[in-house]
Amino acid sequence: MTGKNFIGFSLSGDGNKTFQTFNPIANSENEQLYFEASDQEIEKSITLANKAFQEYRSCSGKEKANFLNAIADEILALDDELIQVYCSETGLPEGRAKGERGRTIFQLRSFAELVTEGSWVEATIDTAVPDRTPLPKSDIRRMNIPLGPVVVFGASNFPLAYSTAGGDTAAALAGGCPVIVKSHPMHAGTGELVASAIVKAAQKTGMPEGVFSNLNSSGIEVGVALVKHPFIKAVGFTGSIQGGRALLDLASQREEPIPVFAEMGSVNPVVILPKALKERAESLAKTYASSITLGTGQFCTNPGLVLGIESDELTEFIQSLGHEILQIEPSVMLHPNIIGAYEKNRDKALSQSNVEIIADYPKDVQPNYARQTITTVKGKTFLENPTLHQEVFGPFSMVVQCENTEELERIISQLEGQLTGTLIADNREAVQYPKIIAALQNRVGRLIYNGVPTGVEVCPSMVHGGPYPASTDSRFSAVGIHSIQRWVRPFSYQDWPNDLLPDELKEENPLNISRTVNGQLIQGKL
Repeated sequence: MTGKNFIGFSLSGDGNKTFQTFNPIANSENEQLYFEASDQEIEKSITLANKAFQEYRSCSGKEKANFLNAIADEILALDDELIQVYCSETGLPEGRAKGERGRTIFQLRSFAELVTEGSWVEATIDTAVPDRTPLPKSDIRRMNIPLGPVVVFGASNFPLAYSTAGGDTAAALAGGCPVIVKSHPMHAGTGELVASAIVKAAQKTGMPEGVFSNLNSSGIEVGVALVKHPFIKAVGFTGSIQGGRALLDLASQREEPIPVFAEMGSVNPVVILPKALKERAESLAKTYASSITLGTGQFCTNPGLVLGIESDELTEFIQSLGHEILQIEPSVMLHPNIIGAYEKNRDKALSQSNVEIIADYPKDVQPNYARQTITTVKGKTFLENPTLHQEVFGPFSMVVQCENTEELERIISQLEGQLTGTLIADNREAVQYPKIIAALQNRVGRLIYNGVPTGVEVCPSMVHGGPYPASTDSRFSAVGIHSIQRWVRPFSYQDWPNDLLPDELKEENPLNISRTVNGQLIQGKL
């Protein structure tokens, strides 16, 4: 641990500003000092990334796969040191740290497999028809190419899977884009260790210097400078609506606007239909008490909103949920700033008119430990008060008692965009509520049936995104191999000689990838 920035392959600590990470369990700062990147270090990292792009963009799928697999190997080689630093900076348990490391490794290897196979470039060929009348048809060939240097902002709640070598970084590197990570200040030590693994992997596999850099920052200045620089071509962000929106606005105000792929806030509405409530209100309460408090509620898919139609069964569920959540011991949040925001937003919600507190953990807790809270409101109150629609990041959930199906549908339709929606239904019950299902589909990126939203499987079919403000572009997922599409753009060649075309588009198909040729998906030569 040095506390320095990785500027390409070199460590640098030229800045005058330093900061420390915080151990929320010990309620004290960790000893290591971290140097915030200076203007000169920022400029050098961007210059190196831009230069590296000229070479890295042409690396073969096999070369990029070797790099990605080497990153995974080097992260594993960090062994217990990485786990210990992770835990000291987050308060999260060792099991969570190892699970997140495993997910990070899986993501890297998944992208390595993707670029080795090669069909992700979506090669499309429409061959020439010179004797077509009234006009001849040109030979047009299309494929995806990388955007250029990318800035990735580390996430506070996932120091591995959504940060230095997380999904955004892995996808961008797979797509052929150099990456500059703006390390999250809450886990700068974890970030430095992972960055060291990436740099070692780059050197071992012969990647150009500048393909990766890692910059420390305790405030917004470094991030602003990165996003504003003309050599940066895209941004990845996981965090708050306020932070993501600020980056989106900043990027759009550039002389050359660039895309910002931000995954932001979500209350993840859960709709419990009447028959399901009648049959299993008590078991659902137990299940959702666990989901609401999982990871101290510090998941972007935490179920912060539960919707049902007024009934004795819904009342029973609300009381059971309040009882069950108080049986769970409070746990630590990531940082004093995180619990400070939780308490502020929770108190704001509790201060609204006609909000009833069902459960609020009453005992004393240690510093930085969060008291879980369950509230309830009537549907009319919820509709009339947009403040109640906002996310409270932490172990908090609100149950909305809707007067009827029509009010339930209206509430869903007026929600902001969400990452997930969940439908809890009895056998054959869901078919009776097509408008509810359609309303949910229009507001979310993933619809869950008889489950909980917490937990995001890393697989090709996963969509982790949704209408704004869940994400800034609902056409893309931040999880899974298809997330590579954020960092590339379609590009066409017209009437180019075969020997000058990239291998993906050549007549002989030397990579043996699947291609769409004159409307037919084929694998082989033309």
